[in-house]
Amino acid sequence: MAKRSAKPVARCDWARTELSIAYHDDEWGVPVHDDRLLFEFLILEGAQAGLSWETILKKQNNYQEVFYGFDVERVARLTAAQRAKILTNPGIVRNRLKVESTVTNAKAFLKVQKEFGSFDAYIWQFVGGKPIQNRWKEHKELPAKTLESDAMSKDLLKRGFKFVGSTICYAFMQAVGMVNDHLVTCFRHEEVKRLTR
Repeated sequence: MAKRSAKPVARCDWARTELSIAYHDDEWGVPVHDDRLLFEFLILEGAQAGLSWETILKKQNNYQEVFYGFDVERVARLTAAQRAKILTNPGIVRNRLKVESTVTNAKAFLKVQKEFGSFDAYIWQFVGGKPIQNRWKEHKELPAKTLESDAMSKDLLKRGFKFVGSTICYAFMQAVGMVNDHLVTCFRHEEVKRLTR
């Protein structure tokens, strides 16, 4: 990571804590084409439903540990006993439906990989294979969902995925760089815009 200058930089409004600033500056909006990382973001966005992203960032390392570094094949094979043990871990969101959905989603994810060759090839089709470049001036302009996230949600649900409503899908799209939602005043907007496959 390049060292940032000591002088203050303009960021998106939500990046205010040490964790959220690091995430904003290094990860959010960067195009992701790695299936393991796409699976991780899909699971974490679902876990975040009803909670703050800051909560998930604080628990991310624990999620990586209990779900074998988001190895989708291992997650798909988690037994009922293993899932029950995971639910006792205070380092994750201990919601039974969310933990169960992680296994359900892993199985659905493997089917998508088999059909399309990779989850990457499947998921990026919803934006035509390249990031949508938005030009928002204020945080309040950002949508909670779009036609693209509606289509993604509908298709994921049809394929058996859980915790993939349109709002969750849009947050996923923002996280993995399918849309560039950095404000135009944010120093990352142009940096992210220049990133390609």
